[in-house]
Amino acid sequence: MTPEELSLAISTCLKDAVAAGEIALSASAVPDDVRVERPKNREHGDWATNIALQLAKQAGTNPREFATVLSTRLKSIDGVSAVDIAGPGFLNITVDAGAAGALAKAIVEAGAQYGTNAALAGHTVNMEFVSANPTGPLHIGHTRWAALGDAIARVLRASGAEVTAEYYINDAGTQMNVFAQSVYNRLHGLPVPDGGYPGQYIADLGHEVLTAHPDIRELTEVAAIPVIRAAAYEAQMKDIRATLADFGVDFDVFFSEQELHDAGAIESAVARLREQGHVFDDGGAVWLRTTDFGDDKDRVMIRANGEPTYFAADAAYYLSKKDRGYTEKIYLLGADHHGYINRLKAIAAAAGDDPEVNIEVLIGQLVSVNGAKLSKRAGNIIELKDLIDWLGKDAVRYSLARFPADSPLTLDPDLLKKHSNENPVFYVQYAHARTRGAARNAVAAGVDRSAFEASLLDHATENELLSYLGSYPSIVAKAAELREPHRVARHLEVIAGAYHRWYDACRIAPMGDETVTDVNRTRLWLNDATSQVLANGLDLLGVSAPERM
Repeated sequence: MTPEELSLAISTCLKDAVAAGEIALSASAVPDDVRVERPKNREHGDWATNIALQLAKQAGTNPREFATVLSTRLKSIDGVSAVDIAGPGFLNITVDAGAAGALAKAIVEAGAQYGTNAALAGHTVNMEFVSANPTGPLHIGHTRWAALGDAIARVLRASGAEVTAEYYINDAGTQMNVFAQSVYNRLHGLPVPDGGYPGQYIADLGHEVLTAHPDIRELTEVAAIPVIRAAAYEAQMKDIRATLADFGVDFDVFFSEQELHDAGAIESAVARLREQGHVFDDGGAVWLRTTDFGDDKDRVMIRANGEPTYFAADAAYYLSKKDRGYTEKIYLLGADHHGYINRLKAIAAAAGDDPEVNIEVLIGQLVSVNGAKLSKRAGNIIELKDLIDWLGKDAVRYSLARFPADSPLTLDPDLLKKHSNENPVFYVQYAHARTRGAARNAVAAGVDRSAFEASLLDHATENELLSYLGSYPSIVAKAAELREPHRVARHLEVIAGAYHRWYDACRIAPMGDETVTDVNRTRLWLNDATSQVLANGLDLLGVSAPERM
């Protein structure tokens, strides 16, 4: 019996009690999804619910009386062996071994779909993250959102949401001109321009430009700069895409800011927001009255000289997402972007959206790596590709995914390279590899999955392991709801620990000349169920599930 099945059973019992007049509630007051949780003390049962405390007041009774009525019906459910009322009205539910053990077979049969749910079905989400300027390589500052953003997108999809992962390319504005000038100067042996970009990668980009345009040095500076800008931009974006691919991060859309400008989207955004009554003119500039929506000051959209601001592009970009049908827009921004929260929400409100529903801004704190060396190519940054080469994709991604985004984080390379239980990613990956090794050994000993008897999974370690496997779907749903994939990572570590304890206590393959029995066959189902859940969870984090280690 899965937690979802138990939740549905409780809801059904409630509806039946209401229909029979045993509980004075309207049918609409009975939730379709009753929350069940693991009790802190396992001696209190397998699952617990506080539904009686939630609904007793509406029913005009006290929680214990409400719980008494409900417990009577729950005891008659197949698979429920005991129901106890605790404290002011908590219901502690114990399921029999057969009902608990049936989960192992259900997980194996569900395969990669186990853990997916429909909690966010109908949600259409645009999620923008990383969005580094195309003026240099991806570095450690982008690493956290690359890992976390991709993991959030995965858990959202696993919970039924339709998600578009989008990279906003800041390819308009002064920084692109400075970028082109930096490459031009390097090609001609000139010093780095004021505010320009240093580093060997600028020379490398110069070589790329020369390959594409062998006569570039023969052009005048005025003629060469636009050509260099386009060619160097293309080469840098190619490098960024390749680095993201090596990190296992895929974007559905790469959206160009320059295309917003070229398509007249800035002017259109100003006009549309003016029609909404939120744009005003002052001092020759065009402003959006964002203070009406909680911002600390009004924002300039068009300067007095006629040049649009970055804020105007942000407004045009938001409207583009709205026009493309994304009812929910999630922005994943760096630690230095706290000031963007109110202004982005103000744009949403000015556009007629609900800033509490249609836009969400997540801020990620800084991450550092002890002993990391500055990039030889870039000189003043730690490149993401160097981190991947040094520590490995899996170690970096898992380590970043197992902490909330809003917590500062320092990674310990020595720990991440250890092949020991101290290293969380090794601990979980080793557990998966161990399940695969155990399966191979079992098959070699003549054990297969030709039989399954759920009631045979009655050892204490089996009950514990099954309970954690059963909790996995609700963990995924909660991770999606709260945008917190670290919940998945931490739960995988709990499952890994429970698996190791079970493996040490319960043999899958028989010893020596012992006969293969249905106990062995049934335990192989549990082993493979654990393997499936670990693989599914690691996939949500963008981390591999090795067959051997």
